[in-house]
Amino acid sequence: MQSKPHATLEKWIWALIYGGLFLMILGIATGRTNPVLGWSMAVPGGTVALVGFVLIYVRSRLN
Repeated sequence: MQSKPHATLEKWIWALIYGGLFLMILGIATGRTNPVLGWSMAVPGGTVALVGFVLIYVRSRLN
């Protein structure tokens, strides 16, 4: 069983990854009709997803 901080980190990781990817896909789809709005959604979404992937590495380094 995971300790409480690791379980909380796990929830944040997956929320960031899925939320970021969703926002990125939504931005790509929106970019077909409004490129400025699409980029302003896709870039932060990709950044949030990247933070989630980095947290996977951080979690792997924890004891």
